[in-house]
Amino acid sequence: MSNSTTATIEQEEIAGSYSLLNTFGKVIKKKSLKKASRYILEKAKSIGFACIGLTIFCGFWSLLSYYTKEALPGPTATLKVLYEMLSDPFYDYGPNDKGIGLQLFVSIKTVLLGFSLGSLFAIPFGILIGASSFFKKVFYPIVQFLKPVSPLAWFPIGLVVFKDTGMATIFIVFITSLWSTLINTAFGVGTIPQDHKNVAKAFGFSKWRYLTKVVFPYTLPHIITGLRLSISVAWLVIVAGEMLSGGAGIGFFVWDSWNALSLEKVISAIIIIGFVGIIFDGFFTMIENKVSYKA
Repeated sequence: MSNSTTATIEQEEIAGSYSLLNTFGKVIKKKSLKKASRYILEKAKSIGFACIGLTIFCGFWSLLSYYTKEALPGPTATLKVLYEMLSDPFYDYGPNDKGIGLQLFVSIKTVLLGFSLGSLFAIPFGILIGASSFFKKVFYPIVQFLKPVSPLAWFPIGLVVFKDTGMATIFIVFITSLWSTLINTAFGVGTIPQDHKNVAKAFGFSKWRYLTKVVFPYTLPHIITGLRLSISVAWLVIVAGEMLSGGAGIGFFVWDSWNALSLEKVISAIIIIGFVGIIFDGFFTMIENKVSYKA
């Protein structure tokens, strides 16, 4: 075979390979475009349905305002006050006159502190209950007994123990943050498949290695679900807790606005509370989706 013939064959092979790669590239690009367009369409539908729901809600709100002869402020009046509140959220004219941004910061700080302390206690204790039938028999009935108690019922106990309203508020957030995280963690540990345990025994895992390589990875999705539920309840409770404790926070702001007969500020604060709750839930939902097992 001559050199020219060999070169021609090589050129044809290269051209064929290039054509094949080009075809694959077009297919992949087409699939990516389809995936992107499908994602955009789904998001557009979600936004559209949300707008429909918001329109219905605002319409119902307006009807209530009309029915009460505007004793209940309508959407327009409320949004004007909300805009004013957000235009200068960090003013500080004294202990009882602070901007909504400062009040919100106090509440978020209290929630995160109580939630973190509760999680640091609930996760190890949940692993202990889930891993040991003895501890489950001893402590799980106590958990079920205390779980239905209203968090606000713990407020007087917090006052007696800590002699401080701020610490008492953190205490009730701490109590609130325990149950969902503890129960979900215990459930996750208790449902570890026997095959996982057998493999750990076969390889002679130490207790620490078993905990870090088997228990924690398998239980992590359950823990995150518990944390998501706990932070939602903690944010729910902080408003009532700050109404009792007073001084500062979004709950105090709501109560103070009600005493000043400013329902526009009350409803504006409710809107802000809802948005912050969505952010908390969305953050833990994102983590939950990342650590969940995909079938």
